[in-house]
Amino acid sequence: MYFKRTDIYLTNMKPALRQIALERMQILIKNAISNARTNPKLAQRQAGLAKRLSTKYRIRMPYDIRINFCKKCKKFIAPGVNARIRMGRSSVKSIRITCGFCNHTYRKIIQKSITKGQ
Repeated sequence: MYFKRTDIYLTNMKPALRQIALERMQILIKNAISNARTNPKLAQRQAGLAKRLSTKYRIRMPYDIRINFCKKCKKFIAPGVNARIRMGRSSVKSIRITCGFCNHTYRKIIQKSITKGQ
């Protein structure tokens, strides 16, 4: 006889676990950015742990954390240390981020802010 696992226990704990996991991810990424210049192996390890937390608890990484990972090789990139960041020169305002490991370049479009009343 098979018993179906109910999510009664998970619903009571999920918001607390989610909050703790998010806080831990932010702490790990903050430490990884500060260690990127002095100890790059430690920074990669800390960023990898943050990524594993998000997969273990099935939490989507916030945008400010997710932007620190290369889209092609999935390694942690710190701006100015192992990544190049340039402003686009075309009519579409964008930021170009180039990974220092795989030289993959991708763009982030900057949205124009519309002021109220115009």
